[in-house]
Amino acid sequence: MTTPEPQPVYLGGPRFQTDPAELYREMRRDHGAVAPVVLDGDVPAWLVLGYRELHQVTSDPALFSRDSDLWNQWDNIPADWPLLPMIGRKQPSILYTVGARHGERAAMISEALESVDPFELKGYAEQIADELIDALCGKGACDLIAQYAMLLPLRVLARIYGFADAQGPGLVSAMNDMINGREGALEGQRHLGGSMFALLAAKQAAPGPDVVSHMLANRAGFTLEEVAQDLMVMMAAGHQPTADWIGNSLRLMLTDDRFAASLAGGRHSVGEAMNEVLWEDTPTQNVAGRWTSRDTKLGGRHIAAGDLVLLGLAAANSDPHVRADTGALTGGNNAFFSFGHGEHRCPFPAQEVAEVIARTGIEVLLDRLPDVDLAVPAHALSRRPSPWLRGLTELPVTYTPTPALGATR
Repeated sequence: MTTPEPQPVYLGGPRFQTDPAELYREMRRDHGAVAPVVLDGDVPAWLVLGYRELHQVTSDPALFSRDSDLWNQWDNIPADWPLLPMIGRKQPSILYTVGARHGERAAMISEALESVDPFELKGYAEQIADELIDALCGKGACDLIAQYAMLLPLRVLARIYGFADAQGPGLVSAMNDMINGREGALEGQRHLGGSMFALLAAKQAAPGPDVVSHMLANRAGFTLEEVAQDLMVMMAAGHQPTADWIGNSLRLMLTDDRFAASLAGGRHSVGEAMNEVLWEDTPTQNVAGRWTSRDTKLGGRHIAAGDLVLLGLAAANSDPHVRADTGALTGGNNAFFSFGHGEHRCPFPAQEVAEVIARTGIEVLLDRLPDVDLAVPAHALSRRPSPWLRGLTELPVTYTPTPALGATR
């Protein structure tokens, strides 16, 4: 009697909040390095769990293309599908551009981000972090996610891109709705798009020393629509994963004995915790997507032309074929997939901006609130209901109330 083939796994549900690492282990056990999954609406796809297989997919953009027009499921996708902002029909952004044109767009984005002075960036992050902590430090308790981590990256990015600080809260809400892929996702996408076009119009009329003005001055024949779409990608990819990087790193430092001893004084331990998170608790769990340009084999699976292939970054990071030491400190090892791989990986200047914001945010917080401690049992912490990004819903802490810096200046 033959054993029935395990059923495809629904890419959603509470286990992505509670214990995704165990879920990925089960999927690898039942399906191997490439697992069949279904998305909302019973839409089929493949999730790449294996480190080597993920390297193969991201190293072959001709076979595993970013061209979503190849998708063989478009006839089954309703116009109001909540995942359209994440896995949408091809838009004029860098995400869906292939070949030489993609290289030109990536170069434009990298040059614009390289125009940001790293010392000014760190100064902005320190200033905004201090302002946020000034609003919290006298209370003795707060939620570090809603009142700190979710605000800091966007406010810094808004500053270097050219947005007004007052636009931050609306942008945070819009991007969260869009990325979570639930109700409100399409409205969030519209809000973000409208904000970008308004910013472009303002900077065309009055350029400044900011990333957006730099892109407009050096857009190499790209239309305003293309520049707006790339800015939406940059803002979404730069804000939420960085906020989750801060939150996940602080959770690790507040709950793991390996970091607790140096919590108040060890800046070196901040870097170790941040690197550990990129391996074991990466903010970007899964990424959509790639579409096969022809029939192929991957991880022993037959992948038909036009199939959707999802990148399982978190699962690949913990692949036992390459990670025999899971649970040990990762040190300076940065061979993780947390920023992607290949020509569509996160540009290096964007990675550097995210690291400066996250590390500065953590260091300033620990300097200002040195006795910060978790206010609830570690097991009571919960995650957002998203299979794409992994972040805490809240991180309640207590600390000794201190005066605001603004009050002592």
